[in-house]
Amino acid sequence: MTIPALSLNDGTQIPAVGFGTCKLNGLPGVEAMLRAIDSGYRLLDSAFAYENEGAVGEAVRRASMPREELLVTSKLPGRHYAYDDALATIEESLYRTRLDYIDLYLLHWPNPAQGLYLEAWSALVEARKRGWIKSIGVCNFLPVHLEKLIADSGVKPVVNQIELHPYFPQPEQIAWNKAHGIVTQAWSPIGRGNDLQHHPVLQAIAQRTGKSVVQVILRWHVQLGTVALPKASSTERQQENLALFDFELTRQDMAAIAGLAKPDGRILGQDPASYEEL
Repeated sequence: MTIPALSLNDGTQIPAVGFGTCKLNGLPGVEAMLRAIDSGYRLLDSAFAYENEGAVGEAVRRASMPREELLVTSKLPGRHYAYDDALATIEESLYRTRLDYIDLYLLHWPNPAQGLYLEAWSALVEARKRGWIKSIGVCNFLPVHLEKLIADSGVKPVVNQIELHPYFPQPEQIAWNKAHGIVTQAWSPIGRGNDLQHHPVLQAIAQRTGKSVVQVILRWHVQLGTVALPKASSTERQQENLALFDFELTRQDMAAIAGLAKPDGRILGQDPASYEEL
């Protein structure tokens, strides 16, 4: 399975679909990641807070392909946003993964009440200079945060990873990211703990296209130009989540899915304007 690639603003590329690793820990997690790699995934999305960077690194070392063909993502938790602490934590991520570099490192949340995300971003810029990180980006940043970050540093994030699914499609945020050359990644791309997979609109599209509801949702992400990060442990589900490039949703389908948006469809109510992740 060959996944199309999207170009980032630093000249690198990223697969159009990645693999989420949250809660994939220990040997079972390593084995699930290896199945994902064998199924065709090339991007493994992790975070310091997931406590599985070691498992991600082990999967990369055991993989049946060269290191440079795989992209590893990790994220800096808010409790380590002070500059020196941030650098130490990034270095700790390298020690945990036992990799020479991490392909993409992100600020996990803006944590606006702390007022430290500019300091943390400076640490990511420095870590990139040191060769610890190839590309740098953010998660859950609103335009107001991004404007300050870019004005302060002169460095644009390559990606902004946000909550994104049909109940919470965030068209304004996607448009802002795109206008500023920032690729949007989607966490919880098929929802989590909601009834999306049973929605009659999505079921009707799935029946007409001969695909599953999950495939319809992930194809919606592909056509939006966002990088979905689905998670699955079984080979069957992993392969199903990549079988997205042999069909296309119509404009009417895309409009119907957009119509599923809720006034605040956030899964856990985590508003980046006030939420603090430590």
